[in-house]
Amino acid sequence: MEIRNYELADRQQVVALWNEVFPGSTGHNDPKASIDRKVGANDGLFFVAADGSLIVGTVLAGYDGHRGWLYSVAIAPDRRRDGIGSQLIRHAEQVLAQRGCPKLNIQVRADNAKVVAFYESLGFQIEERISMGKLIAE
Repeated sequence: MEIRNYELADRQQVVALWNEVFPGSTGHNDPKASIDRKVGANDGLFFVAADGSLIVGTVLAGYDGHRGWLYSVAIAPDRRRDGIGSQLIRHAEQVLAQRGCPKLNIQVRADNAKVVAFYESLGFQIEERISMGKLIAE
């Protein structure tokens, strides 16, 4: 298995994976729109886990010069517990560290709280914060 940068040829498989892992995503979370925006950012922080020609995982990373973020960590359900998520997270961490990123954040949806133990195993800690958001464009 290989962790590498997203390529345009991966689009169909990534959309299918995100539709499976994040069902009901619409609007700003629509997979096709999210991919288009990330590719348009051209920041080299969109990674996939490829098993041959099959995409089995993804992670989007972001860094604004202050702190880094991870988004769309998705692992094919039949490949969970194979270490793919850990490899993707560690890869993103290394790339962000090379860019000088001092801190990494991730948000977990309340309906996905079972994944918290996974992130804790990778060194993430629950922080006392209130997460807020505002849609500014559709």
